[in-house]
Amino acid sequence: MKHGRVTANGIDFSYVEEGEGPLALLLHGFPESGAATWRHLIPELAAAGYRAVAPNMRGFAPTALPADGRMLIADLVADANALHEELSGDGDAVIIGHDWGGGTTWGAAVAAPERWSKVIVSDVPPLQFFGGYAGTYEGIEALNHFWFFQMDMAGQILEADDMAYMFQLMQNRWTAPDYDATEDFLAARSALGDSERLRAALDLYRQNFGAKIMGTPEWQAEQGALWGPLPQQPTLYLHGTKDTSVVLDQAGLDAIGSLLSEGSRTAFIEGAGHLVPAEKPADYNARVLEFLKN
Repeated sequence: MKHGRVTANGIDFSYVEEGEGPLALLLHGFPESGAATWRHLIPELAAAGYRAVAPNMRGFAPTALPADGRMLIADLVADANALHEELSGDGDAVIIGHDWGGGTTWGAAVAAPERWSKVIVSDVPPLQFFGGYAGTYEGIEALNHFWFFQMDMAGQILEADDMAYMFQLMQNRWTAPDYDATEDFLAARSALGDSERLRAALDLYRQNFGAKIMGTPEWQAEQGALWGPLPQQPTLYLHGTKDTSVVLDQAGLDAIGSLLSEGSRTAFIEGAGHLVPAEKPADYNARVLEFLKN
């Protein structure tokens, strides 16, 4: 894979890429990196005739920290569509997102539908489903890192002992029991291994789901406008059966599928936790490539 840099939406982005053809923009989540999350999919997309580009999101090294400190979903959506522009994407481009990159993908595909021909998201369902889940007993317990990350002491705890707590989260909470998250953790530690970077990453939660704003009418309107509407493009939604952060059953998956546009699909990835693209690459990649081909 080649390494590159590009300035988009005022941010100096670092990315890896492989292949030639229509742009496939790959957006990672927390606490990951583009190269690690998409290490299995990038060569497959390149072989299928795409230019696969996986940036590190704003604040995640070696991408620049935002000068104004903003880590809002609105900024991530603007980043994605600006990257399409700066990377010479056209109407055949596809956007693929996981976790925070998934929420960003929902928003970017709706904000600029002319830029993206197909949409692929894993592990974060549309807001109308995620928002309801986050307010249930099960959701509050499963997403307890949302609330822990609001605390001032969270940064100190996450930094201690070479980010040992972060490894425990990735190994014991966010991935399936039979998965070794070491490679993903090492990439996360490289991206967030200093206080400024870690603070920016935690600001994803603090600025978007802050204790004093989450659930207010203003917050609901803002989030609803960003990633409430569903894409009109054909969309593939994938979810791990062992995901203990966002727990989804067949009825929930069917409900999502019933609202997506014509030509869309949904599927479970058997045995995967929350880090689906890395945990079960054979199944995940096969479903992505089949969807893009058709």
